[in-house]
Amino acid sequence: MKGWIKSVLTVFVAGSLMVGGVALSGGLKQPEKAYAEEVQKNIVSVVGKGELSMKPDIVYLSIGVDTSATTAQEAQKSNGAKIQKLTALLKNTWGISDKDIQTSEFFVQPNYTYNDKEGQKVKGYNAHHVLQVAYRDLTKVGSLLDAASEAGANNIGNARFAVEDTSAFEAQVIEKAMANADVKAAAIAKAAKRTLGQVLTVSQNDVGAGPILYEQNAKMMYGAADSAASTAVQPGEVKIITQLNVIYQLN
Repeated sequence: MKGWIKSVLTVFVAGSLMVGGVALSGGLKQPEKAYAEEVQKNIVSVVGKGELSMKPDIVYLSIGVDTSATTAQEAQKSNGAKIQKLTALLKNTWGISDKDIQTSEFFVQPNYTYNDKEGQKVKGYNAHHVLQVAYRDLTKVGSLLDAASEAGANNIGNARFAVEDTSAFEAQVIEKAMANADVKAAAIAKAAKRTLGQVLTVSQNDVGAGPILYEQNAKMMYGAADSAASTAVQPGEVKIITQLNVIYQLN
């Protein structure tokens, strides 16, 4: 009996040592390191804006023809003849090259009528064809539009003036944007009783299709009251604009 009790005690003690060994081993395990994201300090971020105003040297015109007919084929055929005549005028009389004439819109669609008795019915078809025309003699834009109208154009959109080649001006407008950023950042540093350090990063905003954005101030006036009056187009000026995101160090 005593031998049996001694064996049980021996097993109990051994089991306790094993559990204690596991606990001890866990207690001596090195704690895992905690990583925290480093927060960037002592910086100031500003947006610098650069702008140049200049006279445009090209205009993009939307000149089109709308034709209605009983059938879709008739509308399209009649419209095509008018567009052909208009295109010949632009090329032969006004010296506009093929590369400066491009179809921007074209469709043929039904015209619908509706009444309570018959419901919705197709009443003829409308053919729509618009050309985008690039023209560089800005003193003759009004006369060109008048000639296009006489040739059958009955859908003339707004004139969009621009500078055709901006490569000579991009460096200037970027320099203006950087100077503007310097002024803003220096003012912020002064208000914070700090001094402005070096530039850390610079990125150029992508506005629209590219880094250079155009704004235009142009007017198109038609002589509606006087049938003899011609279209007067004032090109105004265009603005070349860019923006820079600049981050500076604060000392």
